[in-house]
Amino acid sequence: MAHVNAVNKSTLNYVKLFNFFLYGSISILLSFFPLYFQSAGFNKMAIGMLMAGGPFVSIFANPFWGYWSDRLQNIRRILVIMLIGNLIIVQFVFQFDSMVWAFIAMLCFFLFQTPLFSQSNSLILNTIEGTSYKFGSFRLWGSLGWALLAVAVSPLIDWIGIDNLWIVYSAMLFLTILFTIKLPTGKLEGTKKIAKGGYGQALFGNKYFLVFVLLGVLISVPNSMNQTFNSLYIDQLGGSVVLIGWAAFLTAIFEVPVFLLFDRYLKRNIPVMIGCLIVVSLLFVLRWYLMSIAVSPVQIIFIQMLHSISFGGYYYIGTTLTAELIPVELRASGQAVYALTWGGISGIIAGFFGGWLFGTLGPQVMYQVSTGIALFGAVGFSLLWIWIRKDARYQVKAGSERVEL
Repeated sequence: MAHVNAVNKSTLNYVKLFNFFLYGSISILLSFFPLYFQSAGFNKMAIGMLMAGGPFVSIFANPFWGYWSDRLQNIRRILVIMLIGNLIIVQFVFQFDSMVWAFIAMLCFFLFQTPLFSQSNSLILNTIEGTSYKFGSFRLWGSLGWALLAVAVSPLIDWIGIDNLWIVYSAMLFLTILFTIKLPTGKLEGTKKIAKGGYGQALFGNKYFLVFVLLGVLISVPNSMNQTFNSLYIDQLGGSVVLIGWAAFLTAIFEVPVFLLFDRYLKRNIPVMIGCLIVVSLLFVLRWYLMSIAVSPVQIIFIQMLHSISFGGYYYIGTTLTAELIPVELRASGQAVYALTWGGISGIIAGFFGGWLFGTLGPQVMYQVSTGIALFGAVGFSLLWIWIRKDARYQVKAGSERVEL
C-alpha cells in the first residue's frame, strides 16, 4: 500500500488554508465574471462563448497538468506554476473589449485555471494517504472559502464597481500563492511505475470508470449552465451584486456539514457510492425544476441551498469513487479526467447551448431542459448500479482495502 512521509499538523493546516483561499478566489471570479462581461457590452450568447472557452481548454489542460503531476510526483510545483500563470494572464483578460481578443485571453487564462481544483484534490488525497484523516475535513475549507469570501467582497465590488473586479481577484490570488510555500509536495512513496505504453490502459482500462465519466457529463451540463448564468438570472429578476454574493454564500456554506457527514458515513464500497449518485441526481432534478418556476431573486437564493447536497454530494462521491477505481500512482491523472465531467466537456455544452437557451428562449426554458437532462443522468446511474452489483470484484465490506484491478 502506498504511503506518504509523516506530515505535521502545521503542514496540514497550510493545506486547509490553501484550499480556503484557492476556492474563495475562484468563487469571486466565477460569481461576478458574467456580470463583468455584461457591463463590458457582451450579449448573453457572447458571454456563454467566453465562459465555454474554459471548459474547452480544460479538456487538454486537465490531462496535461495531471500527467506532469504524476510524472514529477510534485503536485505543489504544478500548482505554483498554474497559479502564477493564472495571475499574470488574468491581467490581460480585463483589458480587452474586443470579442476576439477577450476570447483568446480567456483561453490562455483557463489553461492555468481549470485544473486547479482537481490538482488540489490530488494533493489532499496524497497528503492523507495512509493516515486517519478524511478528504472531506480538508475539502470543506474550500467550501468555506467559496462561501465566505464571495459574500464578504460583494459589498466592496458594489462600491468600487464591477469594472475593478480584477483588483479583488488578483489580491486574493496573490494570497493563495503565498500559502503554497509550506504545502507538502504530494509525493507518494512506494508506488509502482506504469510501464511504458501502459498509461492509457491503466487510466482507461476500467469500463465502469468510463461509464461514470460519461454519465457525469449529463449531470454536470445543467450545473455548468447554472454556474454560468445564475448571476445573470438574478440580475434579470432585479437582484443586486450583494444578492449575487449571498447566492454564492448559500451555494457553498452548507457543503461543510455535507462533507463531514460523508466522511463519517460514506462506505468505500463502489456499488454503495453509485447508489448515492442516483439519489444526488434526483436532487439535481428537483433543483432545476424549482429554478424553472422561480419568480424572484430571493427564491433563487434559497434554491441555491440545494447545491450543498446535490453538487457537494456528487463532487465528494465522485472524487472518492475515482480514487477507488483508478490506480493510486495515476491519482492526479484520474482526478483530472473526472474534472472533465464537471468542468470540461459539460462546460462547453453549457456555454454554447446554455447561452443560446438563455438568450433565445429564456432562463425558465433553460432550467426546464436542465431538469430533463438530469433525469436522464439519474436513469443512467440506476442502470450502472444494477450492472456493477453483479461484479464480484466490487462486493467488498465497508472498511476493507480498495480493490486493485
